[in-house]
Amino acid sequence: MAVIEDVVAKIEDWQGREVSIQPLSGGLTNTNYKVEVDGTPHFVRVPGESTELLAIDRNNEYHNTHAASKAGVAPKILHHLPEHDVMVIEFLDGTTMSKGTLNGMGMPTRMAQAIKTLHAGPRFYSDFNMFRLTEYYLRLCRERDIKIPAGYNERMETVKRIEGAMEAKPLSTVPCNNDLLAENYIDDGKQLWLIDYEYSGNNDPTFELGNSCQEMQFNDEQIVEVCKAYFGEATADKIARMKLNMIMSDVGWGLWAAIQANISSIDFDFWGWAIERWGRAEEKMDSKDFRVWLDQVKM
Repeated sequence: MAVIEDVVAKIEDWQGREVSIQPLSGGLTNTNYKVEVDGTPHFVRVPGESTELLAIDRNNEYHNTHAASKAGVAPKILHHLPEHDVMVIEFLDGTTMSKGTLNGMGMPTRMAQAIKTLHAGPRFYSDFNMFRLTEYYLRLCRERDIKIPAGYNERMETVKRIEGAMEAKPLSTVPCNNDLLAENYIDDGKQLWLIDYEYSGNNDPTFELGNSCQEMQFNDEQIVEVCKAYFGEATADKIARMKLNMIMSDVGWGLWAAIQANISSIDFDFWGWAIERWGRAEEKMDSKDFRVWLDQVKM
């Protein structure tokens, strides 16, 4: 019996009712389903193969999804089957966003407002640090002889410089999603919902902001808009923190993509994505502005 069928069979509330299962596209780590029970839709996510290697803690994910729901930016958990690491979640009636839609007029402000609401919510179960996650991913790649883009190891001294600069005046951590791809925003016409808390944890808020800007490939004007909407003003030090975290977004998630290229059965060009992200990171590290950002975060 497929995992999704086993899950459906185990939920007592669904017994004796009309149930239909529809696969959903778009998942990069898991397989997603829309399950209708007597016409009422539910969202079910079944973890992909070897996702534990990607440093996903399912207990952390469950706790933080519940906390984000309390904050008012994530759908409610309706059922939890820990033996399958499966959550049945409230199905959102809205539009799954894309880079194109989130680049629309006023969208950077709406994104920052949704993020700020999450960050003001209950603390998360554990912490997230992209510098430590990058080190873990590199160790995993060495241990399993996983191919990574050329130049990664040589650039780790630069990554240490980024961490050292940002530690000069650290910001208090807040509950962050940490993986806000465009598709992890759902617009119901009234608000933006934030979904998928696999990598969630308490973190520097400018990582969340920088990561989001990097995923959307925002220009400088849009980055300033996000910063101003979140902090009330766009100061040089906050913009610099976001810029450096944009680099770290590509450094860390680029390695994630390289690992996925080795272990995932999902039909997606993970290696191409790893190359693309690493290329962007190197370009920013080699830019004339890089040293300026390192200085500005210490202001």
